[in-house]
Amino acid sequence: MDNVLIISSSESGIDVLAQKLKAEYKSTVTLAKSASEGRNMISGNEYDLIIINLPLSDEFGDMLAQYAAERSSAAMIMFVKAELEAQLEENVTEYGAFVLAKPLNRVLLRKALRFIYAMNGRIRSIQNENIRLQRKIDDTRLINRAKGILIEYLSMTEPQAHKYLERQAMDLRISKTEVAKRLLSTYEN
Repeated sequence: MDNVLIISSSESGIDVLAQKLKAEYKSTVTLAKSASEGRNMISGNEYDLIIINLPLSDEFGDMLAQYAAERSSAAMIMFVKAELEAQLEENVTEYGAFVLAKPLNRVLLRKALRFIYAMNGRIRSIQNENIRLQRKIDDTRLINRAKGILIEYLSMTEPQAHKYLERQAMDLRISKTEVAKRLLSTYEN
């Protein structure tokens, strides 16, 4: 959890949590004292974890959870008084917020943070794989466009166009994608 945003109108206990996150997870912790300040931080930055300590000075905070879920991929933990836990959980679960009752159970908080840390790692891994696959799809489309040009302008068959791109890539010691880009720049301009 590289970047953590803590939104809390109350300062009691928040400093301790911020220090724990900095020490245990090497996190950069940003503090916001109201929902409006939190919204500004969320819209301008990317966070791995957003912690909301309810109630806030300018609103209760459940609408802030919705706002954060719509504009961020961050994990969310919300702290609320025990008597409001069930009601809040019902309202914010659909936004992916994890609700913990106050006073906080340190063991449960530690488990929640470890779980979120592990899930952030898995999500990052999936996002990286998604980016890699998207690049591969884009490269394939580019190569197929280049093959289409070879077929159209040089009357090659698809296997001949494929072999031509492979041969050029080997001869020039560049990727087939780069050969395709050069070919497209020549014929499409």
